[in-house]
Amino acid sequence: MPLWFGLCSQLLRFLIEMCTCKGRKEPLNARFLVVMVREVRPKVTLVVRMAASVGNYDYILDWEFQTDGLIRAKVGLSGILMVKSTKYENVDQISSTDELHGTLLAENTVGIIHDHYLTFYLDMDIDGIDNSFVQVKMAKQTVKNGPTPRKSFWKAEKHIARTEKDAQIKLSLYQPSEFHVINPSKKTNIGNPVGYKLVPGATAASLLDHDDPPQLRAAFTNNQIWVTPYNRSEEWAGGQYVYQSKGDDTLAVWSDRNRPIENKDIVLWYTLGFHHLPCQEDYPIMPTVSSSFDLKPTNFFERNPIMRTAPFYEKDLPMCAAPAE
Repeated sequence: MPLWFGLCSQLLRFLIEMCTCKGRKEPLNARFLVVMVREVRPKVTLVVRMAASVGNYDYILDWEFQTDGLIRAKVGLSGILMVKSTKYENVDQISSTDELHGTLLAENTVGIIHDHYLTFYLDMDIDGIDNSFVQVKMAKQTVKNGPTPRKSFWKAEKHIARTEKDAQIKLSLYQPSEFHVINPSKKTNIGNPVGYKLVPGATAASLLDHDDPPQLRAAFTNNQIWVTPYNRSEEWAGGQYVYQSKGDDTLAVWSDRNRPIENKDIVLWYTLGFHHLPCQEDYPIMPTVSSSFDLKPTNFFERNPIMRTAPFYEKDLPMCAAPAE
């Protein structure tokens, strides 16, 4: 990373000298203000990795701990694709009424469509045990006859979850929110409660009916976010014995008790999902497909914590220079 910053400085100088605007050579700083980077902080990340083989799939789970306080959980999927046999050798042989439930990947071989879901149990304990879950909704507000031509803007509305059902969240691109876990009794110097927020990445939701037997066992995928009071016996979102389960010992059942969760010892659950519609590039060995989510400090520090690390100055950075003629 420091090398990149060093090259950046040289690149900016080159652009100033060589920029061409509308066909005319013109110094860049004649038209734009250029701010040179003279001090940087190196980015250091500790990665804790686990790899698990589950059936024919390999799951690579990374926990990344960054110097700015951010924690990133990343999942990579690879392995051998689940397939079944078929009489077809070419897609031209398949009629519109045939239900393959997959993709023809090779002669007599169909890759089956399926899902992957990983639910993370996050016992946050932000600066203490008693925490609260806050959904910060971003809402549009319209303006009529205002002092400017603006017709609308958006604002943030904080909603503290009182009980478990208040914290059953289905993610929506058109109803955006932030999801904070805070400690109401611990505040920064200017009065904000300390906290961390969950930042979802790409994920998927189940397409099955809720009363479908597989979905009864996987009812933890009915929402992407859940919050429950800490209970030592409630650790596995699918229950203790998933394959024998009838759905009576899952996260969904526990959460439907609707217990109080405000200013309590709480657990945040996040489900990361993948829909997998196989293609020929997945066969016979899959390339790795990845997704992630972040836990990001939100008023947990008084300022950017990376400022406490020793800076790198221009003299510390490796610089590339043209050889002397």
